[in-house]
Amino acid sequence: MLEIKLFVSFRLNIKYYLVHSLGFTNKEAIRAIENRKLKVNGAIITENSEFNETWEIYFEDKLLKPNTPFTYIALYKPRGIETTNNEAIADNLTTIFKFEKHLGYAGRLDKESEGLLLLSNDGKYIQSLSSPIKEKEKEYIVTVNKPILDEFINQMGAGVDIMICKTKPCFIEKNNEFEFKIILMEGKNRQIRRMCKALGYLVARLIRVRIDTIELGDLKPGEFREYRLAN
Repeated sequence: MLEIKLFVSFRLNIKYYLVHSLGFTNKEAIRAIENRKLKVNGAIITENSEFNETWEIYFEDKLLKPNTPFTYIALYKPRGIETTNNEAIADNLTTIFKFEKHLGYAGRLDKESEGLLLLSNDGKYIQSLSSPIKEKEKEYIVTVNKPILDEFINQMGAGVDIMICKTKPCFIEKNNEFEFKIILMEGKNRQIRRMCKALGYLVARLIRVRIDTIELGDLKPGEFREYRLAN
């Protein structure tokens, strides 16, 4: 089969078009090119290249068309589900939600955590929520294994040394003897669990209830709803 390689010289290239016109994330666009899943005018694309919007572009033999209406979904990820749509991994998101192609997600949660995930085919939107430089708020309700002391609240709010860095100062508020609310604008791997452990606490339950302006609301585990972006 014919393969083509073009050098990028125009501002409009395939990756840019995939992300900004077709709703791919950067990672999805790069992966589609590297895995040779794209065809332009019948030719396989093997690297990022110039693109003309009058050309036909196919992904896995399906014609892609711009201006597809964007979908925005709030999903309650249950505890025990991995934040991935890779069906080769056990307990993945596809066991509770039917994924459409190019539907990305923002707000990865570890398997034992639960709560709000945002799903969309709007690549720019997903990137804006996921990028650490955007500092989008993420709010959590956390239950721990022993009574919460004022010292714990003060230390968590000021920042905690985990791994090789210190977490940024954050808002934290005690709800009751064993539960607190915390709002982060960063997303280090298992951050809240590591912060608590560093201070001698173990997380018994962790629920994310908000990402940016989108709230979990009254969703139950495994349920979802569509939402619209504010103008």
